[in-house]
Amino acid sequence: MDIKVLGSFEASENGVALLPTAGKPRQILALLALQAGQIVPVPTLMEELWDLEPPRSAQTTLQTYILQLRKRIEAALPPDGPRRAKDVLATRYGGYLLNITPEEVDVHAFERLAAAGRRALDLGDRETGSRLLRQSLAVWRGRALVDVCHGLRLGVEVTRLEESHLCVVESRVEADLALGRHHALLSELAVLTARHPMHENLCALYMTALYRSGQQWRALEAFTALRGCLVEELGVDPSPRLQELQRAILSSDPRLTRLTSRIDLTV
Repeated sequence: MDIKVLGSFEASENGVALLPTAGKPRQILALLALQAGQIVPVPTLMEELWDLEPPRSAQTTLQTYILQLRKRIEAALPPDGPRRAKDVLATRYGGYLLNITPEEVDVHAFERLAAAGRRALDLGDRETGSRLLRQSLAVWRGRALVDVCHGLRLGVEVTRLEESHLCVVESRVEADLALGRHHALLSELAVLTARHPMHENLCALYMTALYRSGQQWRALEAFTALRGCLVEELGVDPSPRLQELQRAILSSDPRLTRLTSRIDLTV
């Protein structure tokens, strides 16, 4: 089976599309795919579909959705193959299991490449680390499950995936900055800081890239924008680290041009 959740939802078996058009069966398949090879309890599926207020017919309706998914799977399986739809979308005590390997879902490729990239960075190989992290990010085709309604459970999973994606982006940007690619990072960081106006580490990376690109005034503007947002939204000032970075930029501290994976202004 080939399942993609990092973008629009796609699922196929032997080249045959499996996705139903109805919203709730899509939610079920998405949640089962994100837990590939693991039992998803019936209460979890019901919570996803109906929050905390399932109808009286919820159990029967859920079984109907499972049957609909099995019909699509059965139609895609070879008639003389070793597995039937009930083997792929299996009933287990208290729940259901999508009996596929994690490798059949694109999340696995993203996480595998990201982990390899971080290992390379830990070993001091920034070039390899940057390349592997770029490959992991290339698995994404847009926002996770962008065309699937999110209940409570899928909402948590999508948030987790988006946070993981942002962490990988940060690590890759830090690696590229340490490799002296500050000019190439400017447009990307401008977009990232606009999307995440209170994200201090992204702002620090943007300020450093701007400073190293000869745009000291824009680096200070970025700090001012962050401070204004934090004060207005949360009533707090930027962290001491960001304030120290601002002072370093004002004084043209030579440490700012030092190529390191982290912006470290400690003495």
